[in-house]
Amino acid sequence: MNASEQKQFAGVVGWPVAHSRSPILHNHWCEKYGINGEYVALPVPPGELEDCLKELAEVGLRGVNITIPHKEEAYRLVTQRSETATRAGAVNTICFLEDGTTTGDCTDGSGFVANLQAHGVEVAGRVLMLGAGGASRAVVAALLDAGCEVLIANRTRARAEALVEALGGGEVVEWAEWPQILPSCRLLVNGTSLGMKGQPEFDWDAVLVEAPAGLVVADMVYAPLETPLLAAAKRRNLQTIDGLGMLMYQARAGFAAWFGVTPEVDEETRELLVRSLG
Repeated sequence: MNASEQKQFAGVVGWPVAHSRSPILHNHWCEKYGINGEYVALPVPPGELEDCLKELAEVGLRGVNITIPHKEEAYRLVTQRSETATRAGAVNTICFLEDGTTTGDCTDGSGFVANLQAHGVEVAGRVLMLGAGGASRAVVAALLDAGCEVLIANRTRARAEALVEALGGGEVVEWAEWPQILPSCRLLVNGTSLGMKGQPEFDWDAVLVEAPAGLVVADMVYAPLETPLLAAAKRRNLQTIDGLGMLMYQARAGFAAWFGVTPEVDEETRELLVRSLG
C-alpha cells in the first residue's frame, strides 16, 4: 500500500444498516489488495436519501451501495442509469463522478446469477420465483435475460402482475397453486420473508413433497445462512444455495468502480462472512 495516496471512502446506505455484512466484505478486500480505502455503514432514515447523497459526494466519497428501503428512490435520484438498473427499476450501486453527476447500477440480479453459476447450476429452463419485491425484480430480470422461463408467485397477485408488465416477460401463477407447479421446475428461488424470525411460520416440508430430485433451491436471504426453506430442502437431499454468494458477487462491480480492483470471490472471503454471522 502506498501510504502517500489519499485514502478513498465508500459505504452502504440503508435503514437500518447495522446488520449489513458489506463493510466486513469490502474492508477485507481493501486489506487483501493493499488498497488505502475504507467502507463504512451509513444509516439514513427514509426521506433523507437525496440530501445524504449530495453530502457524501461533497465530502469526496467514491460511491455507495444502496440497500432497503432506498433502492427505488436511488433509481430516481441518480443522473445516469445502467440498462440493468432500468430493467430492475432500482439502484444498489452508485458512483459519484468528478463532474458532479452520479451513475446508478443494479447488480443484485447479475450477482444472483453469478452465484448460481459458481455452484455449477445451469441457468436455463423453468424457474419459480416466490415474491415480487425489489430484489426479486432484479433477479427475475437477470433470469429472463439469461433465457429462463420464469414463473412468479406472490401472495398479492397484483404485485406479481405489475412486475411481469414492467419487465415485459415472465408469467404470473396463483400463490395457492405454486406447489403443484414445482415438479416442472429446475430452480426454486425464495424472495419472500416466509419462515423468517418474526414472520408467520410456513410449512416448507409440505410444499417440497412434490419437488423433483434435480430441483435447485435458492434463498436470497443470508441471515440466517440456513433459512427454513433451505433446511427443508436439505432434508429432501436437494441442492441448496444460500444468499451469501449473491452478496459477494453483487459487491464486485461496485468495489471495482470505487477502488480500481475487481476482487475475487473465494472460500477465505466466504468463511470471514460466515464467522461474522455467528
